[in-house]
Amino acid sequence: MNKKEVLKEIEAHDLKAVRFSFADQHGVLRGKTLAASEASAALERGVAVTSTLLLKDTSHRTVFPAFTPGGGIGMPEMQGAADLLLHADPSTFRILPWAPETGWFLCDARFHDGRPAPFCTRNLLGTALQKLSAAGYELVTGLEVEFHVFRIADENLRPSDAGQPGNPPEVSLLTTGYQLLTEQRYDLIDPVVEILRNNLEKLGLPLRSYEVEFGPSQIEFTLGAMPGMASADAMLLFRSAVKQIARRHGYHATFMCRPRLPNVMSSGWHLHQSLTREGRNAFVPQSEDEVLSPVGKGYLAGLLAHARGATALATPTINGYKRYRPYSLAPDRVTWGRDNRGALIRVLGGPGDAATRLENRAGEPAANPYLYFASQIHAGLDGIARKLPLPPPADTPYEAKAEILPRTLAEALDCLRKDEALCQAFGKPFVDYYCTIKEAEIARFNLEVSEWEQREYFDLF
Repeated sequence: MNKKEVLKEIEAHDLKAVRFSFADQHGVLRGKTLAASEASAALERGVAVTSTLLLKDTSHRTVFPAFTPGGGIGMPEMQGAADLLLHADPSTFRILPWAPETGWFLCDARFHDGRPAPFCTRNLLGTALQKLSAAGYELVTGLEVEFHVFRIADENLRPSDAGQPGNPPEVSLLTTGYQLLTEQRYDLIDPVVEILRNNLEKLGLPLRSYEVEFGPSQIEFTLGAMPGMASADAMLLFRSAVKQIARRHGYHATFMCRPRLPNVMSSGWHLHQSLTREGRNAFVPQSEDEVLSPVGKGYLAGLLAHARGATALATPTINGYKRYRPYSLAPDRVTWGRDNRGALIRVLGGPGDAATRLENRAGEPAANPYLYFASQIHAGLDGIARKLPLPPPADTPYEAKAEILPRTLAEALDCLRKDEALCQAFGKPFVDYYCTIKEAEIARFNLEVSEWEQREYFDLF
């Protein structure tokens, strides 16, 4: 859809408001809502927003000194909280079914002279996809996303609940017990799934399945295979839409990896990926003795070689590292296996199977999809270019003699900074910027007194 077609849609549906949103460094949508009458001008000149939106941590605190020379990051264009412009991608236009008479665009952040803002993560994925295209390939991904939906018991909207961050709502479960794929439990959550499904279908998202996951109030949705940028955009829209739809109906949806609630389980985001060349899957092996083509093996070897460095982008929260546990269906070390859910990379398919692919099981559902996808492209291309050898598979992945995945976000950031190929691919300025923001979160976390500390030391000493 082009600009002219979009404006006709806005007029034909008599929309009253249009949201112009972009994904910040955390994969959180930010932006402005304009009157529909302003949409035409906004599509031409962009929508101004403060550049400090690119400088915040997950508490919405500005990490860099924006009013110092160069805005604290060496960019005069961002000094003094100067404006950036959000330029809408017309192909992303949607009418939001849960928000009456409201349209929506996904945007890219640019400077006033049209240059992409260097920390716009959608642009970073675009650069990675161009690099992949120059090598003759296209990325195809499928999404397998776990999350929780709770019933809201108390919104916690008293003034004392406000802050940076504020207190989250108090919640109750939709179901109790552990429940993996049991039909009775699914039927209990189906009224909520129906609300989500009906709205998500109207967005045109390629929904494949709706599953009751292992833990109480835990759900998994899967989305079909799509080209790289479209798939990343779909993940962003899916995650934001689920939260908004649920909240309007009295539910709290969270993509936090491991909520601090009794008996609640960790959620993961399994990223299925393959490369195509001239429309054909480049991972399909020709021999019955092989699990992947030479291209597939090189790409897989690259994912393994840079797995520790890429972890900070696949699991970008402090909380996400609570999931890496042995014998838990989540990886804890750098291994691969054929149809093995304990391995970091699960290989699916084989000779004659056009759906042959790799499933990276490291990600948490809160990850920024643009950074997660880009890390896979850069790592895989490095493996192909250098013809990295593929280590043997791990039939017992939790016992394999292999590198351990980072145990904390701090360790993951250190691994990212030491990964020369990823630093070169993303650019050292971006890696330094990203790590600085995440380190600010870690510093705040380290100043908090946890319940574990209170329980461990308060009575003992």
